[in-house]
Formats: sequence, structure tokens, C-alpha cells
Amino acid sequence: MQLAKIFNKIDNRFRNHKFSGIKFNSQECRSGDIFFAIKGNKNNGNKFINEAIKKGAKTIVSDQKFRGYKNGILFIKSENPRKLLSLTATKIYKSKPKNLIAITGTNGKSSIANFYFQILRLCKKKVATIGTLGVSSGGKKRNSNNTTLDPLSLNKILEKQKKNKIDNVILEASSHGLKQNRLDGISFNVGIFTNLSRDHLDYHTSYKDYFDSKMILFNKLMKKNSKIIYDTDISLSKKLNKISKKKKLKPITLGKKNSELKLIKCKLIGKKQEVIFNFKNHKYSFKTNLIGRIQIKNLLMAILAANTKISMKKIVKSISKVIPVNGRLEKIGNLKNKSVVILDYAHTPEALKICLQNIRDQFKFSEISLVFGCGGERDKIKRHIMGKIANDLCQTIYLTDDNPRKENPKQIWLA
Repeated sequence: MQLAKIFNKIDNRFRNHKFSGIKFNSQECRSGDIFFAIKGNKNNGNKFINEAIKKGAKTIVSDQKFRGYKNGILFIKSENPRKLLSLTATKIYKSKPKNLIAITGTNGKSSIANFYFQILRLCKKKVATIGTLGVSSGGKKRNSNNTTLDPLSLNKILEKQKKNKIDNVILEASSHGLKQNRLDGISFNVGIFTNLSRDHLDYHTSYKDYFDSKMILFNKLMKKNSKIIYDTDISLSKKLNKISKKKKLKPITLGKKNSELKLIKCKLIGKKQEVIFNFKNHKYSFKTNLIGRIQIKNLLMAILAANTKISMKKIVKSISKVIPVNGRLEKIGNLKNKSVVILDYAHTPEALKICLQNIRDQFKFSEISLVFGCGGERDKIKRHIMGKIANDLCQTIYLTDDNPRKENPKQIWLA
């Protein structure tokens, strides 16, 4: 393939230069490949240019000053090799599912994605989901290392879904993935914002940068007249409304007032929650085994996303069959003393607080024993905040390791 077919702004001298593939891992380079030298948090891709050339790369894209041919290798200068990699990947892997949905926010992304996946399958629609829980489509599933995949893997998977005639794909858009341009070049039909609380400040350095990174989805990656789903009860709803007007997005909201979907009732009856809501002047109700009001909110967001393709009446009929998501307020058993064991992967102060409050609301007369920890080499300030939350809301606490990485676990416990 010629460079002119994928690079819009390319020197006329290099337009006919040919390549066979694109890579950003020097060890994976093969004869004729383009190697994108990306600067990461720990490694600088420029250090691996020579290795890429030895493996067969004939074109190098980097932020270094030199451009042109050197010893038969073409060097192309780019101010942002990350972004160019993503844009190039979308051009090489052109085929995309028609209905692409992205979810961003601090908590709830995996639950909403999984609920959406379940609803569409229950309604006999082909669907795939990409995120923290891996890549799922049909009966197949593969694990992933990141919430938001690298642009090469992501675009390959999207093209594969299209070839398999799967036109509904929902994916989790992390703040890292958005800021690192991993989703650039992809346009979404629906964008969902869950909430925002303290997380990843070791990477973003400020709360503003964290929020701005999330907003890249709505400011830059949405199709014209696409839809945005959010909760009008959260403090950021005014900013989301402002963005939707500026970018001409269509809001589909839930909340207590000024929203399309209003939750009328959420009550525990036996071991199930009964939910009644109003949507476009019609009342709907269902029962579910999900634990916690927060999961009801996540479920309602998934319902709104599914409603862009399926009637609300048909969706509600299927809801009783939706099951809890692994590790999200998931009941995993009972002890001999009849205690209920619940698993949740809460890893931020807000997530832990909401998790415990939801358990307290549903099991009003029970004591809470908590087993938890904080990961190593990450935001250290949140540790004492989470410790205080645990102390305030639980009767017994068991502090343990949570992937300490290379940090001394005792230092984490004492933080």
C-alpha cells in the first residue's frame, strides 16, 4: 500500500513509498512495516527505532526533527505519533459496525456495558462489548489488559465484528484511552456519561485534566446529531447540557426532574427490587435480582441506550432475565451463619462509599464486614480517604493486599 492512501499531508516525494503494515511495538515489526515511535509513561518509542529497523520496518514515524530517507529508511516527523497511529488504523481497518456506543465516567462503565449487552441479546440482537471485562461477542470472549484497547487492536476488532454482521458494539472509554488518542478517528452514535469522582490523579495530576479527558468523547468523537445519555441529578449535568448544545448532540436523560426518564419507585420486595419509571409519559415496571440502587441507575442507562434500537416495551419484558455483572455488587454466596457474601471491585473512594451505602440500604439490620485494600504505585492520597469511609460505614474491617505491584504492602496499609 502507498503512503498517499493513508497520510493526507505527505510530501510529494514520499507519496509512492510503500508499506506492508503498521506497528507501535518494535518487537512485532515485520518487513516493510511502518513503526510509530510513541512516548509512553515509562518508555520512549524513539529508543526502539533501531530494533524496529532490524526487524524489517522501512518507515519510521516519530517526533524527531529529521525527515526524509536515511540508509533506505523513510523517516516521517509527526507532532503526535499517537494520534497519527489511531487515524491510520481507522483508515486501514475501514469497516465499522453501524451502531457504536461509548461509555465514560469514573464508575459504572462495565455494568452499563454488560447490561446493554444482555438486553440486546435477550431481544435477539447481535451485539459485542469491549472493556474492562474483555471483548465479548456472541458466545465468545477474550480478555484484555486495558479498559480501552490500543488503536490497532480496537480497530481490528471493530472490523471483525462488522464482518461477523454485528452492528451493535458498546465500549468503555477510559480517561487514559481518550487522552492518549486511542479512539481518535472513530465516530460514535451514542455517548454515555456515568459520573465523576476521584481516580487516576497519579496520571492526570489534576481533577480538571481528568474531567477534560473524559469530555474528549463528547467534544470530538461523536457523530453529527448523535445522542448523549446522562443523569440530570449529578452536579456536572449543566456542563454536559452545555456541551450537548454546542456540539448539537441530542440529550437523553434520567433524573428526578427535567429528564426523559424519571424513576418513580425503587423498593425491595423479598429478595428482589421492584422498579417503576416513567418514560415519555408512559409508566413501566419490572423486578430484578440486582443489589443496590446504584445498579438500578446503571441498568436504566443501559435501557436508554438499548431504546435507541429497540422499543421500550420489548426491553422491559426482558429485564427480569438480566443477571448481575461479575464483581459489581455481585452476590457470590452465603456463610454458615447465613451472612450474605457480596463481591464488588470498588477501587475509588466514591465507589467504595456508594457500594457500602447501597448494601446498608438493602440490608438495613445487618452488620457489614469489609475485606478491602488499595493498589500499589497509584494515587496514594485516596488511601486514607477510603480507610475513613470503611471505618465510618463498617463494623469490621480486614485490610489486605490489592495488587501492590512493586510497592511494599505494609507501606500501603500504613498510608
